[in-house]
Amino acid sequence: IDDIRNRMLWSVHNPKLIDAAVSLSDSSGNVLDAVGSYTAIRSVEIQRDRFCVNDRPEKLKLVLNQGYWEESGLTAPNDEALKKDVELIKAMGFNGVRMHQKIESPRFLYWADKLGLYVWEEMPSAYAYNDKTVERVSRQWVEAIKRDSSHPCIVAWVPINESWGVPSLSQVDAQRRFVAAMYHLTHSLDGSRPVIGNDGWEMNVTDIIAIHDYHHNPDVIEGRYINDVSRMDTALDLERPGSRLLLLEGLKRDGLPVMLTEFGGIKLSPDESSWGYSVARTPEELRDKYVHLMHAIHRVSVFAGFCYTQFTDTYQEANGLVKMDRTPKFDLEEMRRATAG
Repeated sequence: IDDIRNRMLWSVHNPKLIDAAVSLSDSSGNVLDAVGSYTAIRSVEIQRDRFCVNDRPEKLKLVLNQGYWEESGLTAPNDEALKKDVELIKAMGFNGVRMHQKIESPRFLYWADKLGLYVWEEMPSAYAYNDKTVERVSRQWVEAIKRDSSHPCIVAWVPINESWGVPSLSQVDAQRRFVAAMYHLTHSLDGSRPVIGNDGWEMNVTDIIAIHDYHHNPDVIEGRYINDVSRMDTALDLERPGSRLLLLEGLKRDGLPVMLTEFGGIKLSPDESSWGYSVARTPEELRDKYVHLMHAIHRVSVFAGFCYTQFTDTYQEANGLVKMDRTPKFDLEEMRRATAG
């Protein structure tokens, strides 16, 4: 693509939006209705183990975001708060966000479109598997895709996370079929983006091998997924970082990108009742742990992307990189450098 056309393509590096004006007129030319909006031009696809945007490899550097605010729960206090979240996430060195267990406000997606931030959209999970789960999850997921599929910022769909709502996925055929059905349903509505059928483990159908591994030791993480194709294939077959098989029978890597889509979760809190996968006692210790972990992740070249847990603290979960009021827990520039690699 020549330079002029390149400048018209949307990406986080060039979030080019194209204004659109649509009007409805009668046979006499009288305008009956009019609306202003925007569109964008960009492509997303998988090419030989890599995630590509506009036909070019793009390493995804995501942070997990549950979208909570201290004063208003799951509802942002105002539109400016959503804009500031996008700006802060970018300032932390991330180029995207994995919205977790929440269909986020269209205004967040607007700011991600406008300012340039990739978004993975994930369906909130059911608690148990039954006929109502199948009906409600599929219906609401269709509504979410229809509402949000025109946003260029969205680059992947995640209908199910960590076998939640399908707890016997590895043993029960009906649950495996439901995951496969959600994967194919998503592709039938939007064939332009990759779909991760079950993010984290027990994957039976997916466009990206999406692994959750919260081991606190960077050397262990690096050793599991060392830069060797045969070693990676062995890890996918044998490792159980969440005490679960990563791939179910029948699914092979076969050129699919591998991403570490949940890791970290380092807690900074003296409160023993708060949650974290590992603990840092001081901001300096948190900084050092984060830097060392990120260095290890960046050294694993087979990773086409990653998603750190998590953006903010969320009530009992004290493992955010920033507090619930969005105050960074250590120097923002040091954080950005470690994240960017």
